[in-house]
Amino acid sequence: MRTMRGLFIIQMAVIMIFFYTEGSPLACMAGYFANEGQPENSDKPIKGPLQMKVMLERVYLDGEVSQETIEETVWTMEDFWAKYDQWQLVEMDIDNMVFRRQMDDISPLLKANGYFGITDDGTLTIFNGRPQRTNIIQSFFQIDLGKLESTKCEELKKGIPIMTKDRYVEVLETFKSYSTEEKQAN
Repeated sequence: MRTMRGLFIIQMAVIMIFFYTEGSPLACMAGYFANEGQPENSDKPIKGPLQMKVMLERVYLDGEVSQETIEETVWTMEDFWAKYDQWQLVEMDIDNMVFRRQMDDISPLLKANGYFGITDDGTLTIFNGRPQRTNIIQSFFQIDLGKLESTKCEELKKGIPIMTKDRYVEVLETFKSYSTEEKQAN
């Protein structure tokens, strides 16, 4: 947690350097708040809070990335930054900001419709729905089918529903011992 706070402080310092640097995209925003709604180098008065688009990217354990775009009304920069203190700023300009967050969970897609299965060549794979060739989401490693118990092989052919992070981790760990890659590493 201490490292995350340190990274956040460094990010804020960099942002403030950009924020107050002459000619930067955010210099206008700095002037906006410093001059009570009047951006620097502007003859047109701006009334009310700053409006900007904020994109939130969530990166899940299974590699899926969800994006949500929201319109944000910024009354004070302090409140704005506090709201996103658990997010990493990855991109910004005068009207838009993109924040990213690593999620300690599987994606909503896997929870709703993800199944572990096996491809024809023996690769452990996640499918969108029951295992079929056309709906592969992610592939992991090849399984030594000779070592695999017939009941486990049948489970994979039918599809093992994922639904939770614990189930996702459990199935990966279970079948990792049957991996042909692990066999070659020994």
